[in-house]
Amino acid sequence: MEYESTIRLAVFLGLFITFAIAEALRPRRPRVQSQARRWITNWGLNVVNAGALQVLAMAVPLLAVGAAVDASNNGWGLFNLIELPGGVEFVLAVLIFDFAIWAQHLVTHKIPLLWRFHRMHHADRDMDVTTAIRFHPVEIAFSMLLKVGLVYLIGPSAIAIVIFEVLLNGTAMFNHSNLKLPLPLDNAVRRLLVTPDMHRVHHSVHRHEHDSNYGFALSIWDRIFGTYIAQPEKGHDDMTIGLEWQNDGPAKIGWSLLLPFRRK
Repeated sequence: MEYESTIRLAVFLGLFITFAIAEALRPRRPRVQSQARRWITNWGLNVVNAGALQVLAMAVPLLAVGAAVDASNNGWGLFNLIELPGGVEFVLAVLIFDFAIWAQHLVTHKIPLLWRFHRMHHADRDMDVTTAIRFHPVEIAFSMLLKVGLVYLIGPSAIAIVIFEVLLNGTAMFNHSNLKLPLPLDNAVRRLLVTPDMHRVHHSVHRHEHDSNYGFALSIWDRIFGTYIAQPEKGHDDMTIGLEWQNDGPAKIGWSLLLPFRRK
């Protein structure tokens, strides 16, 4: 799609700046580690991930949006075999892909090999808007391959994929932000979307809490499948974020990239 990358980048940067300002004006928790050091590391990891996707594109030339165009041109995928109104197809595509992201997230917690890579995301000892872009490049590549496979299976329109990616990125930055929402607003929003307080439970050091609230955008899947926890046992002010063992390593990019290969 023409200008697709430019539009996505502009929306991403706009939302990032918005949430960064919002959490600075109304922070939920005090920071444990240096903000500058963490932000350099988390943005550095995001740059590494962008490079990893470029390398992946050499082996898999059609990533998610390109795969949607290819599937449409060749009549592949469920939505290209049945006639559905455009609005219905779009809503179904968002629901299917959001559920797939939820299921993938759950699996990364249950399969030890996948958890070794995903735990780099959880190692962050503070949780703010940059935590949303803190993922290991191996996990990013794995996620993209699954997404491309689902695109060919379902056959959504390219515009549906673009909008879903924007929605996913935007809600991930929102629910990872260190933003204090008024309790009535949080209660209202979390009926549909994952809020910062809801997702913060997932970043608890306690296993039974970080094995919950897997949603990135929609909150309905955790409620349906019984993985929803409303609040952390110790409360948001006293809970500890990160992994069970705590040190300054997560604020270092080399340490973070090598974490999956450590014994801990």
